[in-house]
Amino acid sequence: MTSVPAHTAAKPISVVVADDQRLVRAGFRVILSAEPDIEVVGEAADGLEAIAQVRALAPAVVLMDIRMPNMDGLSAAARILASSQSRVLVLTTFDADEYVYETLKLGASGFLLKDAPPDQLLAAVRCAAAGDALIDPSITRRLIPRFARAARPDSVIPARLHELTARELDVLRLVAKGLSNAEIADQLVVEESTIKTHVSRILTKLALRDRVQLVVLAYESGFVVPDAI
Repeated sequence: MTSVPAHTAAKPISVVVADDQRLVRAGFRVILSAEPDIEVVGEAADGLEAIAQVRALAPAVVLMDIRMPNMDGLSAAARILASSQSRVLVLTTFDADEYVYETLKLGASGFLLKDAPPDQLLAAVRCAAAGDALIDPSITRRLIPRFARAARPDSVIPARLHELTARELDVLRLVAKGLSNAEIADQLVVEESTIKTHVSRILTKLALRDRVQLVVLAYESGFVVPDAI
């Protein structure tokens, strides 16, 4: 009689933590390692080490601090995003805003304050590993408008967005505020699955990778202006 193989558990999300402060790395390791679906496979104290760890371990997600010695997180993120499948989550404080914005333009999967609550950190790692992104709304409201180009009147829809339907434009406005799919669904009084479909279609139409790039486009194009949030 042929035995049926037991169900194989899903492989944990592999994470590399890059931060020049050992205690910070240890703190993130404790939070992440307590979850059965997440595994911290490596640590790095600077950008060069982060690149080496990614090459050796091919993690699903890299938690990347910006200000590090030898090579900063911005330079390291650029190399990692250009040469691997690893997703990058930027760790920041408000005084490193300009670096975060540049990293997002490179294709990072989101950004978090270093003192963000554990559940937000875990959600961000899981979202990044799944190919999505999580943006802290409090940072979005301060960061993106500050570094976006001068906005055109909000009533003008940039040419690049003409392919979107009216409802998709509504969804884009709310994504630009940093709202999650569930929060957008609540505001528009529809199912969360409907919002997920809208976001997917918007990304396809605009040839973008994830909602972080949607946020950047919304502000840089002038479709959403700082006063609108």
